[in-house]
Amino acid sequence: MQFQTIIEPFRIKAVEPIRFTTREQREAALQAAHYNLFLLKAEDVLIDLLTDSGTGAMSAAQWAGMMQGDESYAGARSFFRFESAVREVTGLKHIIPTHQGRAAERILFATACTAGQIVPNNTHFDTTRANLEALGVQAVDLRCPEATQPALIAPFKGNIDLAALERCLTENTGRVPFAMITVTNNSGGGQPVALANLRAASALCHRHGVPLILDCCRFAENAWFIKQREPGQAHRSPAEIAREMFSYADGCTMSAKKDGLVNIGGFLALNDDALAARCRNNLILTEGFPTYGGLAGYDLEALAVGLKEVLDENYLHYRIRSVEYLGDKLTQAGVPIVQPTGGHAIYIDAKAMLPHIPPAQFPAWALSCALYLEGGVRSVEIGSVMFGRQPDGTEKPAAMELVRLAFPRRVYTQSHVDYLAEVLLHVNSIKQRIRGVQIVEAPELLRHFTARLAPVSGALLGD
Repeated sequence: MQFQTIIEPFRIKAVEPIRFTTREQREAALQAAHYNLFLLKAEDVLIDLLTDSGTGAMSAAQWAGMMQGDESYAGARSFFRFESAVREVTGLKHIIPTHQGRAAERILFATACTAGQIVPNNTHFDTTRANLEALGVQAVDLRCPEATQPALIAPFKGNIDLAALERCLTENTGRVPFAMITVTNNSGGGQPVALANLRAASALCHRHGVPLILDCCRFAENAWFIKQREPGQAHRSPAEIAREMFSYADGCTMSAKKDGLVNIGGFLALNDDALAARCRNNLILTEGFPTYGGLAGYDLEALAVGLKEVLDENYLHYRIRSVEYLGDKLTQAGVPIVQPTGGHAIYIDAKAMLPHIPPAQFPAWALSCALYLEGGVRSVEIGSVMFGRQPDGTEKPAAMELVRLAFPRRVYTQSHVDYLAEVLLHVNSIKQRIRGVQIVEAPELLRHFTARLAPVSGALLGD
């Protein structure tokens, strides 16, 4: 008998209270935050789906491991446990700890890139793009054609466009220090990348003498999708699939705050001896000695355990099915989302849901504010506020206007998800009342984190 109810593959041993607010309180909080959900106080949020980065719950085994943390400055045993765990998962040679993923990106990019170069990717996420552009490097997105069609159901919409990658490499000989592939493709709806696509991209890159780097922060979720969707992979374990994924890469950057199941941490892993040596020297300048890299020993211990737990099939089934469960409810109610559902998040297609709001008035941002106002749900816009500003200072609408609802790992239960569905369906029922927003003040880079906005017509919801 195959039962349908999703149950969490764990028992809860500690709880944290959440604060309930009234609509009036949320309206005041939203105004005080200048209509930027990043600027809200966390205590004013009921269901926090802003990000799945560092917001998960750690296991009893991780907390126990932390008690064994060796805080020695150099050569701590916790580093060697961490190094062994990363090498077991990735098979890569040089393992360099960092305090989070963007530190790994900054170190790699500052070491390997120079102004005027080009780095292709299936889709760069915000900090990846910003770290490259800050160095004068052009970040080029080569998403596969089906990735730009939110309603299209296809198994691997995270794939890199192989024909476009070949053109990029051919037309820019000597200007591409490395290519990247993000697994899963966060900006493209949390969609997975197929093994066949990774294999082909790797062969292309190596034929042109260009290394391939994975942004692997959700590698385990990608491995699970491969197991479920790619022909010939169903019999393999997520760990076996992940190892093959990494075998096609020359290195990786990792925000372990995602599929490392920790609240802080990351790493850079490389096979190239000379590049790794230069990166370690760069690490020492800003992060710390190479055996701690900005992390406490107990963080390294927690990460070593988390990298094993994340590949557990029971956990991955629960994780992916929980997101799919919400996606099914929304699709049945006619709420437009990126299909099929991603691994870590639901992505609402705000362009389709709010066609009365032009891109210049940021429909996805307005929708995210409405979700908070009506139900206390915090999400994040992946649209023209995040990606509309170009390196030359001009504005260009983003390819898609998405609202991402990113699920922290092992935090919320099915009843939380059912409440979330109620909020989303309610907001969908009043969608014609939602009005656009405008930017009042913003920095040049990564403006979505700190920008101040306001409703164009004076109120977020019209009559």
